[in-house]
Amino acid sequence: MVKYKVEWSIEARLDLLDILDYYYQRNGNANYSRKLNSKISKSINLVTKNPSLGLQTDIDSVRALVNGDYQIIYEIIETTILIVMVWDCRRNPEDKIITSRTRK
Repeated sequence: MVKYKVEWSIEARLDLLDILDYYYQRNGNANYSRKLNSKISKSINLVTKNPSLGLQTDIDSVRALVNGDYQIIYEIIETTILIVMVWDCRRNPEDKIITSRTRK
């Protein structure tokens, strides 16, 4: 069984940092941000063991894994899971634009 390695796009890292910072600012401490980060990390770890776990999107190699109020959008590239976006599902879906790194 192949274990996939994880890479993060710059956009996905910024998405996650923005989400964690929002809760840090709102709550005045990092407790919830740490819990949320741990929950997202555990989901990504599951994806490394079973890349087809997420829902198929319109782009063949891109999948979306729902984790509470968030979607982890990732692309499968050979033995790499590229995290493309961390999306807050409470946002307007028309603002969500998913692109594939391998799409031509």
